[in-house]
Amino acid sequence: MAVIIKGGTVVTAEGEARADVAIVGEQIVQVGPDLDPNGAQVIDASGCFVMPGGIDPHTHMELPFMGTVASEDYFTGTSAAMSGGTTTIIDFAIPDPKQPLLDAYQQVRGWAEKAASDYSLHVAITWWDDSVREDMGTLTREFGVNSFKHFMAYKNAIMADDETLVNSFSRCGELGALATVHAENGELVFQLQKKVYEQGFRGPEGHPLSRPPEVEGEAANRAIRIAEVLGVPVYLVHNSAADTLEAIARARLEGQRVFGEVLAGHLLVDDSVYRNPDWRFAAHHVMSPPFRPKEHQEALWRGLAAGILQTTATDHCCFKTAQKAMGKDDFRMIPNGTGGVEDRMTVLWTHGVNTGRLTRSEFVKVTSTNAAQIFNIYPKKGAIAPGADADIVIWDPNATKTISAETHHQNIDFNIFEGMEVTGLARTTLSRGEVTWDDGELKATRGRGRYVNRPCFPPYWSAQQARNQRAATTPVERKPFEI
Repeated sequence: MAVIIKGGTVVTAEGEARADVAIVGEQIVQVGPDLDPNGAQVIDASGCFVMPGGIDPHTHMELPFMGTVASEDYFTGTSAAMSGGTTTIIDFAIPDPKQPLLDAYQQVRGWAEKAASDYSLHVAITWWDDSVREDMGTLTREFGVNSFKHFMAYKNAIMADDETLVNSFSRCGELGALATVHAENGELVFQLQKKVYEQGFRGPEGHPLSRPPEVEGEAANRAIRIAEVLGVPVYLVHNSAADTLEAIARARLEGQRVFGEVLAGHLLVDDSVYRNPDWRFAAHHVMSPPFRPKEHQEALWRGLAAGILQTTATDHCCFKTAQKAMGKDDFRMIPNGTGGVEDRMTVLWTHGVNTGRLTRSEFVKVTSTNAAQIFNIYPKKGAIAPGADADIVIWDPNATKTISAETHHQNIDFNIFEGMEVTGLARTTLSRGEVTWDDGELKATRGRGRYVNRPCFPPYWSAQQARNQRAATTPVERKPFEI
């Protein structure tokens, strides 16, 4: 049956206007004022904003990590996301060292069959040989993967060294894929963890001490410089510090294709959480990179408003208290991760739009459209336009609630935004034309989500490549000489 959303104000990355939205099947077919319902089901959006469903480009559902498995699975996680207005996630397939990339990818696709919303996958490069190179090609050609993740941290596990970065970045350039990076100097973290532990810091307060902002800034700058030399674009995930923001800003001003992501948590939570006397509270904030002092938060907000950072995410990776307790005597053993996929959009509206830091169109950009464009699923996703998927959130700017683990839909017994009063909520969420959340009622269907193919771009051309071409004249001819 056709559906028409009437009476709302449509907000897109380009602007806003009073308009109705007509949907047939899974797609938007018309956008305009005073559309004739013509027998369609009418959804009244009076007093609300009609926006593209959110895209969270960084989640980890049911991830095996640090000796346990994240508590959120693809059904509970995507359902929680839609209750907050997010209709698409991009998750990860992370091979073990020496595990074929295709095996890891197919394994995660199996787990994701239960997803309630649409999803896609980044694939991590955790080791290198010719088979990895070939698998990267297969993933781009046959499975719609156009981004590959590189962990510069987690030594002796999934860390990619510089040789792997160079090989993989080069292959990304050949394929027209995007290299994404978790920027922390893994060797420094490894050494600092030992030092901090030996100094007697055994609890969660040791976590930020072993991962200071400079550790992140160094790795970010190194990844950017490697990408610059090779002439490939790079996307830095979960930037938490002014140090990384400065590296991204410099590179972008020099014409380099560098994209930056910031987590809602890093914008709103500061490092005082690790000094809380309640071990449970402090441990639930252990994630990497850690939460930073307040001055970093202000820098990140400025970077987001200025367009130096383009996307917002959550790094949603949930571990319950019993799982966090694996590190009760050693902060190095606390599984890294927090939640947030349900709350990202409302906390960003409350602290971004309602404070004047972001306009409504900028909100749409950083929660949806920019991610769709960077990862090449626009305008299928991230748009309110004829032909786009009917992934839509009807946003009530006056609705309020207090965030609490007791009432959220995420499969975790803690919420890093606990007690935060927010104004501006998803009243109704549609996933490909079907109402999945409506006025407090979750209507998600297990297994309804679809995998989203993300085609590669043409092999990248960059300013650096142009400079290389100009310099690449014929070799200098010299007369033979004897030594």
